[in-house]
Amino acid sequence: MNYSEKYKVLLDTTYLLPIVGIEVENLSKTLALLKKLHDSNMAIYYYTPFNIFEILGKLSKIEYDRRLVEIGLRAIEEKFKLAYPTLEGYIKALELRRKGFRDLIDLLLYTTSLDHGLLFLTRDQDLIDFLKDNNEVLDNILTEGLLFEIVSKLNIG
Repeated sequence: MNYSEKYKVLLDTTYLLPIVGIEVENLSKTLALLKKLHDSNMAIYYYTPFNIFEILGKLSKIEYDRRLVEIGLRAIEEKFKLAYPTLEGYIKALELRRKGFRDLIDLLLYTTSLDHGLLFLTRDQDLIDFLKDNNEVLDNILTEGLLFEIVSKLNIG
C-alpha cells in the first residue's frame, strides 16, 4: 500500500452509527484516526445505500433523537461520497451468501468496495475469515490495525 496517496475508504456501518447517535464500544480511537486522515485531506470516505438501510434497521429497534438522526444522516450525505453497487457486485454478493456467510449487507459492502477500487474498513473478523477461507480478494480489506499503521507512518497531527 502506498502511504502517499489519498485513501478512498468505504466505511462499514459500524463507523457511521455514532454520527446518528448510536454508541459503538471501543470505537473512539479509530474515529479519531479517521478524523485525522480526513482533516489532513488524505482520505475520502464512502458509504452505500446499504449502510443507510442498516442504520435505519438499528434505529428502528431503539429510542432515538429524531433531530440527531436528521443531522447525522445529512452529515453522511454531505461529507461522504455515495458508492452504488454494480450488477456484478450484486451477483458476487449472492454467490458469497450461498457459500454460507449470513450477513448480505456486509457482502454487498465488500463487493461494492471491490468494484469501485475502494478500501473497505471493517472490524468484522468473521467476514474477513470467511473471505480468506473462500480464497477471495483481501487486498481491499482495511482493518483497524492496518489503519493505525498507516496513520503512524504518515506523521499527521
